[in-house]
Amino acid sequence: MRNVGHRQERPISFSASAVLLAEGARFNDEIHRLPTGNATYIPKGIFRFKTHEDANRHQVDCLVEGMAQAALARR
Repeated sequence: MRNVGHRQERPISFSASAVLLAEGARFNDEIHRLPTGNATYIPKGIFRFKTHEDANRHQVDCLVEGMAQAALARR
């Protein structure tokens, strides 16, 4: 097994800390910036494809359509 990086365990305390509160708020903001279903441009549903090429073509077509809609919305 290969370990990449390490995570620092945060101490559990009974008193509030402004530093930890600010860090939690920054984490929350970053989580909300992750892409949602609306930003990936791929419609919900189950798609079945015969080949990987068909799946890739569908992904690219959805991405192009979504980018075109975003460009029109910005005009």
